[in-house]
Amino acid sequence: MRSVPWWVLLSSVSAPILLVGGWAISAELQGPDYDPASATISILASDGAGGYWVMTSALLALGACHVITACGLRPAAPSGRTALAGGGLSAMLLALVPAPSSGGSFAHGVVVSVGFSLLAVWPVLAVRRGAAGPRDFSARGAAYGTRAAAPPWGLRPVPSATAAAVMWLGGAWFLLALFVLDTAGAAERVLTFAQSFWPLVVVLSCVRDTGGPA
Repeated sequence: MRSVPWWVLLSSVSAPILLVGGWAISAELQGPDYDPASATISILASDGAGGYWVMTSALLALGACHVITACGLRPAAPSGRTALAGGGLSAMLLALVPAPSSGGSFAHGVVVSVGFSLLAVWPVLAVRRGAAGPRDFSARGAAYGTRAAAPPWGLRPVPSATAAAVMWLGGAWFLLALFVLDTAGAAERVLTFAQSFWPLVVVLSCVRDTGGPA
């Protein structure tokens, strides 16, 4: 029995590609006045932006990918899958509450904060603690095979806690870059890419653990 369907691998691979492709094309459409090092991704999806439709579509597709991945990532703990799906829904919700072309938006900030927090905690919530017994016929044992010795690498405590810690540190870096360093765009790109890439790392560890997607 395979623990990860093929479509979960597809959705997890697509997420970072859609994110990077979306901001790259949108920035090109926005023109030379847009500085990706200092300006946030949200500006690209704001009303009236040159690449509004591209960045908005990318966010919707990114969120959908996270939801799909969460639905099929059976080896992960349910609370982690729920948090990942919630982060995906938050990304999709940004299409309904885009950032204004200038100034701030409380609603947009709340959605961004909720989405970041869910994607930053899902690695530790998804952890599978302990190892399955030598002949574990439970649902968990079935996910890894009846003689599985340990959960996939991406769902073990140390890698998961490390990933979450890096994301929270990235969040602190973003706030510092936004209010002090004027490099919010660069910090946000690194942070959002990391959050979109970690589901792929987890999925690949599950595929390697079981020999391939279903």
